[in-house]
Parts: sequence; structure tokens; C-alpha cells
Amino acid sequence: MAITVHIFYTGQNGSARRFAEEMVSSGTVARIRAEAGNLRYEYFFPMDDPETVLLIDSWAGQEALDVHHASPHDGADRRPAGQVRPAHEGGALSLGRRRPARPGRGVHPPVN
Repeated sequence: MAITVHIFYTGQNGSARRFAEEMVSSGTVARIRAEAGNLRYEYFFPMDDPETVLLIDSWAGQEALDVHHASPHDGADRRPAGQVRPAHEGGALSLGRRRPARPGRGVHPPVN
């Protein structure tokens, strides 16, 4: 069963957005998306909070997620110290196991 993780990164003076942009420009996001079992790895920016970035990270199952977390290019090791932190370090983390989409239910599978 697919596992989807929502991680909110927070920073100051635009550091969270720069972190996400660096993850893309460095090729780290492309490498993560190419990993076996990755279904989605995308950053989003809330319109009303310029200091927060949402990462939607979806994997085919626990084994694929475990392999990703053990990899040397997991995004957490690229975080500039003291500038950006996952908001769940302050208490907010959303984890979910997604059921397969059913036609007519308004749920769409992730786009790679």
C-alpha cells in the first residue's frame, strides 16, 4: 500500500523556499524521483505563508521508503544548518497511507 508523507519545512527570510529550489537545481529531486518505488516528490508553496514549504513525498510501500531514507541523497542531509527545519520538529507532521484510486471518487493517482 502506498505511503504518502506531507512535510512542512519552515525557515526565515526565504530560506525554506531557497532550500526547495536548491533541492531541484542540484538534481537531488530528480534523483529521488528516479528511485525505485517513488510515486511523487514535489514541493509546494502556501500563498499565505512565504516562510513555509510543503513537501509531498509518496512511495509504493514501506520498503521503498526505508531504502530512500537510508540513501545518501535523502534531502534531510542537504538542509542548511539552522536555516530550515521540518515543521514537525515543532509538532506538525502528516502521514497517510493512501488507498488505490477508484474511478468516480475524485481521487487521482499521482503524476510522475
